[in-house]
Amino acid sequence: MTAEDLDAVFDIEIRAYAFPWTRGIFRECFRVGYPAWVVERDDRIVGYGILSAAAGEAHILNLCVDPDYQRRGIGRCLLHWLIVVSGRLGAERLILEVRQSNQRAASIYRAAGFEPIGRRKAYYRGHDGKEDAIVLALALDGGEKGDQPAP
Repeated sequence: MTAEDLDAVFDIEIRAYAFPWTRGIFRECFRVGYPAWVVERDDRIVGYGILSAAAGEAHILNLCVDPDYQRRGIGRCLLHWLIVVSGRLGAERLILEVRQSNQRAASIYRAAGFEPIGRRKAYYRGHDGKEDAIVLALALDGGEKGDQPAP
């Protein structure tokens, strides 16, 4: 992902989420140099993922697929790629937060081996106030460092 991708990424973000990230949050991710990727299909960006990695741990900050391209395996493929990259970056553990109400995403993460390790109370904005986040983690055993195809 580059700064030139921001318009397409932001368009997906505002269509996919009731409470999207701002352009400023994406710009800050570019400024600090977080690793980020886009997925393209039919010559257009249809998904993206952003990581932070430090001190043996990686954190998926945002993983999103264009609503018009969901349920085609793109999210699973992108998640797999972020797992592989996290291992290559030296992470021993990969964490993420998911809305308590987002059972579809949570099931994808669980199928990939993520396990719940905690809860962040009132972490997300919600229509009726705040919503808890479930914190999920995946232990990385080093097998993620091998060569894998990009999504």
